Amino acid sequence: MTSITHKMCLIFLLIVVVMSLIPTIASKSHIITFRSPNLFPEGLTWDPHPSAQHFLVGSLRERSIHSINHAGEVQTIISDPNLPPNVTILGLAVDSINRRLLAVIHAIEPLPPFNALASYDLSSRKRLFLAKLSDDREVANDVTIDFSGTAYVTNSAGNFIWKVSFEGEASIFSKSPAFTSYPVPQDLPHSDLLPYRSCGLNGIAYLSKGYLLVVQTNTGKMFKVDAEDGRARRVLLTKDLVGADGISVRSDGTVVVVSPYMAWLLKSQDSWGEAVVYDEIALNTERFPTSVVTKHNDHRAYVLYGNVNVGILGRGEKEVFAIEELESSKDTEDEMIWVFVLIGLGLAYFMYWRFQMSRLVKNMSKKLS
Repeated sequence: MTSITHKMCLIFLLIVVVMSLIPTIASKSHIITFRSPNLFPEGLTWDPHPSAQHFLVGSLRERSIHSINHAGEVQTIISDPNLPPNVTILGLAVDSINRRLLAVIHAIEPLPPFNALASYDLSSRKRLFLAKLSDDREVANDVTIDFSGTAYVTNSAGNFIWKVSFEGEASIFSKSPAFTSYPVPQDLPHSDLLPYRSCGLNGIAYLSKGYLLVVQTNTGKMFKVDAEDGRARRVLLTKDLVGADGISVRSDGTVVVVSPYMAWLLKSQDSWGEAVVYDEIALNTERFPTSVVTKHNDHRAYVLYGNVNVGILGRGEKEVFAIEELESSKDTEDEMIWVFVLIGLGLAYFMYWRFQMSRLVKNMSKKLS
């Protein structure tokens, strides 16, 4: 009887666990609303340190970086008045190994040209270096970092990638001909802010196998770039990602790309020689999404609604912004399949147990008779 009771408990536990998964999968996406007058953040990243566990966002003109927790509470992490007035903090990346925060600094016209990468110590919150990238009218945009602490910064105007060493020494890393080999479509999505035709390389991500993935806004192409020598080639996609802005890699290898109107989820079976767009998620264009981030060891992706278009175009003041979890119907379908597989296994086990019990009862009845 002890064995029978144990099996019944296991079956009951399995059913409880499976049923508890269903409302979790079907739940609505998490929306974090936060308030900060006229912040208009464009960049977004995640600080995984146990003492942090919060998002980080930049600012349009405040020369500051802020943390956002899941309750929507805002705290100023970095304030750097020594930067040129009114510069914008764009791409952000956390160097979790060395507890550094890297921030791309860009001066939007009509301000004098300024492009740099700043590094800040996340413990002392002091600036470690400010690496000047260019004095010309370039557009330093997004940043990623490898395991050695080397940073890679995209130039959206010049279609090339800078490299910045751990010590802050900047150089041009890749001017691959692939970046300028594809025509810009004539029927580009409409935007009253983003100059799609002139906006080239944009979002960039480092993958642990030693290469970068970078998206190009105006052509919708994705490139795989060797992190050693800067050689690049186009990733063959099932469709172009025209308007692509931010990019992030989930812990399961899925790549998430966002534009001001759409998010794409991509998978590859050959280390990004080719990739399939397996889901598309419509985004709120009025709130102007720009960046996406995934937490470490987590499949969830979050998009930033920073209304940066309102701030740049001077269309008024704004206080409320949001970070929203992306919800993929395809991922939900896959999760539900596993739920039903578990239910099926539980039922099969239960039927087998009933069969065994029936045989046991019959055998005992024969012995008693």
